[in-house]
Amino acid sequence: MSSEDWLKSSIMAARGVAKGATGTTHSLTIEQQGPFHYVYGPYAKPTLSIEPGSVVVVETEDAFGGVITSETDSPTAKLNFPYLNPQCGPIAVKGAKKGDCLAIYIRDVETRGEQPAGTTCIMPEFGGLVGTAATALLNPPLPERVKKLHVDRNGVKWSDKITLPYEPFIGTIGVSPEIEAISSLQPDYHGGNMDLPDVAPGAVIYFPVHTDGGMLYVGDCHATQGDGELSGVALEQRATVTLQVDLIKDWSFAWPRLETKDFIMTIGSARPLEDAARIAYRELTRWMAADYGFDEIDAYMLLSQAGRIRLGNMVDPKYTMGASILKKYLAT
Repeated sequence: MSSEDWLKSSIMAARGVAKGATGTTHSLTIEQQGPFHYVYGPYAKPTLSIEPGSVVVVETEDAFGGVITSETDSPTAKLNFPYLNPQCGPIAVKGAKKGDCLAIYIRDVETRGEQPAGTTCIMPEFGGLVGTAATALLNPPLPERVKKLHVDRNGVKWSDKITLPYEPFIGTIGVSPEIEAISSLQPDYHGGNMDLPDVAPGAVIYFPVHTDGGMLYVGDCHATQGDGELSGVALEQRATVTLQVDLIKDWSFAWPRLETKDFIMTIGSARPLEDAARIAYRELTRWMAADYGFDEIDAYMLLSQAGRIRLGNMVDPKYTMGASILKKYLAT
């Protein structure tokens, strides 16, 4: 089944205002964007306002704002925390109201810019195996290190002996909360910095709308990443992202949802890590009961046998988990 064929059978096509049809294509270049955003909130004016079904081609900056250009650079000297994860948008979707849902089909994530186009690094007191400000230890921080890598659709050249697959995805994407302004470094119920590799080309991600227009933000694309984003930094890249955006009226839920050709997924973010897993599995259980005819307890029992859990990040202010089940088990 091709991407186009599967999209026709998606929730987005069945329930969206545009029914999955492609509308007008819009461009959001770096120049058109102007200043980036570092919080998700309802107080910024839309950079773009679109109709449901529109396609938006967005140029994103990398998580470092493009300032790490050499392996001799010092992240501590170059980066201005908390101004990391620059976000494009917000993009307003006409007709979107609280209680609705934005459906975003990720059509493509393409590396942008000169080679070596990928950047990863070690930063002091940041990562999954080091002391941090929240997990305070007396051990000295690890030494800083920067690695610049060639990235294209054929792969990621880690070394002369190791080539990693090019598996691009969007690290940070979401909608505006109703009243809060939440850092683009943090994942939560609105989406944000989930760092979940399933948010990739070929997937549809669903966000509950909290404010007029939905106010979609996007940035922080990765060329590849292991489960957990262990050192705190994936293979960060500038990218050109192609999104097809639809609106589903009167469909709301607590946490982001995702759909692919093969499975549905719910996404939870929290600390400790097990609470993120609990949120994700609870939301999946409730989704199965609400939309797929399951008794809630039976869904809970089935997920104990057939559920799958994906670790997005274990390094951000909140950790992210995605719980999924294959669609073949949902057929009634």
